[in-house]
Amino acid sequence: IFEAMRFITSRLYSILAVLAFTISYLILLIPFLIIIPNPNWHKYTGPLNRIWAKLFFGLILMRVKVSYHPSIDKNGQYLFCPNHFSYLDIPSMGYTPGNFIFVGKNAMEKVPLFGYMYKKLHITVNRASLKSKHSTYVRSKEAIDNGKSLVMYPEGGVTTDNPPQMGGFKNGPFKLAIEKQIPIIPVTIPNNWILLPDDDRFLLKWGTMHVVYHEPISTEGLNLNDLESLKDKVYSVIQSELDRQNENRQDNVSKHSTLSPAGI
Repeated sequence: IFEAMRFITSRLYSILAVLAFTISYLILLIPFLIIIPNPNWHKYTGPLNRIWAKLFFGLILMRVKVSYHPSIDKNGQYLFCPNHFSYLDIPSMGYTPGNFIFVGKNAMEKVPLFGYMYKKLHITVNRASLKSKHSTYVRSKEAIDNGKSLVMYPEGGVTTDNPPQMGGFKNGPFKLAIEKQIPIIPVTIPNNWILLPDDDRFLLKWGTMHVVYHEPISTEGLNLNDLESLKDKVYSVIQSELDRQNENRQDNVSKHSTLSPAGI
């Protein structure tokens, strides 16, 4: 009975999340439509994304914890590299500071209305097409030249079958960061794989959505010979935080499961 009730609760919460996603986007649809045909106004994409993220998580009453390293310049230009385990990672990265856009898979274009906005304001890629990947790389360089920050998932999508262990990183984000000499900010999203697992059930759990923006990593003076070491450094920062938070979570579960009245 308990399992059935938990399933029903998660299913109802998931339906609420879909409604909140739709409502929050429709509320901001007019501002998005206004800025789309005006390239000079695309700088408002980041602020609108932050409003959308806060509205979405507020509507589903989910606790949000966002941690920024003190050295991050909220108006600076960066390449943000988060781990990617869940569809919830997309609205979670709405808390990214500054004037930023996403670089993501073109499947997002198929979402009604949202897909139109995503295609016009962000950069999409068909990872099965070499032509599309080249075009995405060129457009990403142009976006940086125009003063934008980028959010790029270095795993290239949800690739791991064993979260919180990440999949391997693609070279693209790090090649881009070195070529444009733009700092990388590793980003850890530690809980989303638990809140919304990447499976066919689409069952959202209530909890705390947490995003950790780590210390920026400079690429100044680096060249392509440094690509692997840069990639390893970013991977290590994110994975270490994932491991630390997962260990703390398991310790808390263990303490609660062994707690007895005699020990209180």
